[in-house]
Amino acid sequence: MISYLEFEKPVAELEKRIAELRQSSDDDGVDIASELQRLEAKSSDLLKQTYATLTPWQKTQVARHPGRPHFRDYVERMFEEFVPLGGDRNFGDDQAILGGFARLNGRRVMLIGHEKGHDTETRVRHNFGMGKPEGYRKAIRLMEMAGRFGLPVVTLVDTSGAFPGVEAEERGQAEAIARATEACLALPVPMVAVIVGEGGSGGAVALASAERVLMLEHAVYSVISPEGCASILWRTADKAPDAAEAMKVTAQHLKDLGVIDRIVSEPVGGAHRDKGAAAEALAVALGEELDTLTSKDTKALRQMREERFLQMAG
Repeated sequence: MISYLEFEKPVAELEKRIAELRQSSDDDGVDIASELQRLEAKSSDLLKQTYATLTPWQKTQVARHPGRPHFRDYVERMFEEFVPLGGDRNFGDDQAILGGFARLNGRRVMLIGHEKGHDTETRVRHNFGMGKPEGYRKAIRLMEMAGRFGLPVVTLVDTSGAFPGVEAEERGQAEAIARATEACLALPVPMVAVIVGEGGSGGAVALASAERVLMLEHAVYSVISPEGCASILWRTADKAPDAAEAMKVTAQHLKDLGVIDRIVSEPVGGAHRDKGAAAEALAVALGEELDTLTSKDTKALRQMREERFLQMAG
């Protein structure tokens, strides 16, 4: 069952009417095919119009949708022979950041990403995708392993930010994030990062400092959440929609600014409405990017990363 967002209420009402008509047709044996066809067409058009004009704050809501596909959904639909690898060989195994060997259309890769979970139990287990120091150190270990084996690295970024708890700070959260960013930049193999939902602060950058950065159409990427920005600037989170607009968090804005390289289209109504189609589009985009990058040597790859971030800074 689809969970509707606030701005989707007109669509929800239409789809509820369609469901009621289908039910009454089944119960009474009445032929209402033409009316159903009219309402379905109207609902489809309304959904297209709604998603064609989303504001940055509405896109933020879509990126956070409870049904949006996360790391495990993409593993199931895009990758073969996924072999998870755990632990940072120092403290423990952070379930907010997962990774391991995998195949993408037959190509061996090292896959790393944030997992938010899909219900209360799994969200708590994965800490809502907020990585701790041991998660970022695990990512570093896997990136170094990919370098040794000559495997391209693919990261799926989806986090509101790194975990801000006291215990994470005690174990060196800032240092772990900095080291993970450094590991990305030093990789001797191709790296493609994809913002699949939220890309929040250093917790996202630590897995997204690649030579090619992609974003799904309705994903968001920012230095702080709109609520956090609004709380700082206006002393109230109620101004989050204004903050989202000012921060230019959307894929479309960031592509224009040169922060990301490519936007991957989502199914009409967002990736949560058709996870299979979203995964298929992403698999094609990743394959094309990796095909281009595999011909480049280590020096060229590192130079690409250096130039893209220096260009942003300039």
